[in-house]
Amino acid sequence: MKTDQQVDADVKQVRGISAIWFVPIVALLIGGWMVYYHWSNQGPVVTLFFESAEGMEAGKTKIKSRHVNIGEVESITLNDAGDGVTVTARLAKNSEKMLVEDSNFWIVTPKISLSGVSGLDTLISGVYIEIAPGKSDEPMDEFTALDSAPITPIGTPGLHITLNSDEEFAYSKGDPIIYKGLTVGQIEDVYFNIDERVVYYNAFIKSPYHELVTSNTRFWDVSGLTVDLNAEGISVKTGNVETMLTNGVTFDVPDGMPLGDKITERDYFDIFNDYQSASNARYKHSLQYVVFVSDSIRGLNVGAPVEYRGVLIGQVASVNLATADPNVMYNEAIRIPVLISLHPGRVGLPDNEQGINLMNEQNMHWVKSGLRASLKTGNLLTGSLFVELQHYDMPAIDHIETYEGYAVIPTVKDEFSQIAGKLGQFVDKLNQLPLDEIAGNANGTLINASVLLKDLQGTNQSLDKLLISADQQELIRELRLTLENVSLLTQDFSEGSEGYEELEEAMKSISDVMYELKPLLEQLKHQPNGLIFDSGTKNYEPKKHSGANQ
Repeated sequence: MKTDQQVDADVKQVRGISAIWFVPIVALLIGGWMVYYHWSNQGPVVTLFFESAEGMEAGKTKIKSRHVNIGEVESITLNDAGDGVTVTARLAKNSEKMLVEDSNFWIVTPKISLSGVSGLDTLISGVYIEIAPGKSDEPMDEFTALDSAPITPIGTPGLHITLNSDEEFAYSKGDPIIYKGLTVGQIEDVYFNIDERVVYYNAFIKSPYHELVTSNTRFWDVSGLTVDLNAEGISVKTGNVETMLTNGVTFDVPDGMPLGDKITERDYFDIFNDYQSASNARYKHSLQYVVFVSDSIRGLNVGAPVEYRGVLIGQVASVNLATADPNVMYNEAIRIPVLISLHPGRVGLPDNEQGINLMNEQNMHWVKSGLRASLKTGNLLTGSLFVELQHYDMPAIDHIETYEGYAVIPTVKDEFSQIAGKLGQFVDKLNQLPLDEIAGNANGTLINASVLLKDLQGTNQSLDKLLISADQQELIRELRLTLENVSLLTQDFSEGSEGYEELEEAMKSISDVMYELKPLLEQLKHQPNGLIFDSGTKNYEPKKHSGANQ
């Protein structure tokens, strides 16, 4: 075989993929799966509108519900108008059901208020956004955040009501609603209607206390500490300790009213100044009369009681009622008109037009036969006055005066005015007395009495001297008699006298007797029972002393 012979190679084309390409393909598949997994498991994006982004940071600020992390803030930007910020946040996948129309978002920060301390955990972890899921079925992904946490979480059992007031007191969000000292609700929102000039308060009363709200329920103010000085005295009232620091509202059904029907949906209620005003609101119909007062009306205020024999039947509606007649101003004896309002419902009459007619007919009959009005002092400490209607024994009248369309109830002066009048008359009569002449006569009398007293004083001194002299003479005479008696007694017992010898004889007899008793006394000294039992010793027999008298 020849070595230099050329042999043609058999070339075949090989078609295939190199094994090196499996590495990027596998990496691409894994990356695609990771992207799909991340995309399929990430939650919804929500857009929130805040007034300020204070304390929030993109990538750090969390979104929580019941202190559980469910999302994170991704970006924070100013809105187009520049009056707020737009926050974009990503939530967890299972949070779609929270993003409904009535859900609420707000930022949680440390807060100290009269109602308590909240958000202290943000001092360490930083601020976060809280979400309160709503109950609606309408989904939504854009929300305007609240300035603070809602007073009542959505779904809390209870009753939403609206209170309104055109008085001077005002309430804030979170102020309590009290029932017999218990906090049973709170003011949720405040809205002022400029056209009506009325403040509306959306409030919530939690279960089960919402069942206490009925059609006859009345609300009144119990803010702070109320000190009331009126005709009935001094009263101090407060709702509870919380309302002493903040404002508050309380409610109840006034005494004497039926409970009424329960309120099951939002309704409107007025806020009254106090319980008395709330209780008086039940009387829808009233009857007005004018009472002319000739005395001072200082201490008589609008709302003061009007009583009939101690029974409250109305109140003062106006003092110093304005008149349209300018000629009255030139009357020297001008009387101050006071408008009083009487309620038929207070005396058991129907609270309607029929009750008004019956009450007016009765009052007109009484006025003609002696019914009169007078001002009485309800409290000496405060000087508060009230109007009293009472029957007096007076001549009957046929015509009843009217003023500005109101029937006039005649008046009589009160007891204090009568006493003051009598005191004034007494002072006038006292001034009419000739006091100068009486004083001159009294002065002369006093001078004469002074001279007489001086004479009596001289006579008294002479009498004292006479009595002293007489006393001294009597004393000397008594002393002389006493000394004479003592001298006679001394002479009777002097030596050699009969009395002296008798005394000496008596002393000798006593000495002899004692000598004879000496042995017996010695025996008794050594043996006290010797007089009863035989002692066996020698009995001593008393002997007569040789020197004794025979």
